[in-house]
Amino acid sequence: MDDLPILLSLADRMLWTTALVAAPILLASLAVGLVVGLVQAATSVNEQTLTFVPKLAATALVLVLFGASMMTLVGDFMQEIFAEIARIGR
Repeated sequence: MDDLPILLSLADRMLWTTALVAAPILLASLAVGLVVGLVQAATSVNEQTLTFVPKLAATALVLVLFGASMMTLVGDFMQEIFAEIARIGR
């Protein structure tokens, strides 16, 4: 059970990596949804489907801009996991 701190460290790093990868997409969708919601409230247009296309465009833009760095984070984490698995398996 001396590997428990290593496993807990990996679990902590997993949660941080997940948050860092998901945050740009979620924040962009939140910001676009808020702006579209404010415009809809100001113009009294209550159409639920109007937020879909701008959110989709914002998500695509975020993935184009930050996709490489997000995949680098995930790749580095996977390398760390496999290195720890190999080290623990010895």
